[in-house]
Amino acid sequence: MPSEKEIVHIIDDDEALRESLTFLLRTVQIEVQSHPSAIAFLDALPDTSSSCIITDVRMPGMSGVELLRRLKELNVAVPVIVITGHGDVPLAVEAMKSGAIDFLEKPFDNDVLLASVQSALRQQNGETKRHTERVEIESRLAALSNRERDVLGGLVAGRANKQIAFDLGISPRTVEIYRANLMNKMQAGSLSDLVRMALIVGIVGSE
Repeated sequence: MPSEKEIVHIIDDDEALRESLTFLLRTVQIEVQSHPSAIAFLDALPDTSSSCIITDVRMPGMSGVELLRRLKELNVAVPVIVITGHGDVPLAVEAMKSGAIDFLEKPFDNDVLLASVQSALRQQNGETKRHTERVEIESRLAALSNRERDVLGGLVAGRANKQIAFDLGISPRTVEIYRANLMNKMQAGSLSDLVRMALIVGIVGSE
């Protein structure tokens, strides 16, 4: 399955800055989409699964900080780098508190910007992979019977088959059968693999 194309969304009312950043990023083969305002970006709301945002904190209509808050309300998880003019550092700090991952003060060094973008894209790709893995695990979990889930809870708690059998009022041999079935359904190659998957989706051992 091919990896999704990485895209940087530049959101700024300064057309010259947008063009300058677009040129810089394309010199290192990074795809760019340019938006004249936060509202224009939200109206279009493109797929952000393999992307990051560069935005100014001070823009007419909707500021960078307001954009961060709106993305949070919409449950859009995307790394945001904010750029600030001289004297806007307090605004940048507010943006960081609202979820921005980095801020750069103008005039910024091109290499510093590129390093920040690459870091943001790596972070987003990692989140996308983790989300995909969670969805796959949850799909496998949905195929388990209630009893198989009970056995899974015991295994995650670190209990031996005999203890799980005692807790559930069934025979150790029956536990072995349920365990083999759930290992197969969860596509787990080992007990540690099974426990890791259970922890990813938030399953904790039963008391």
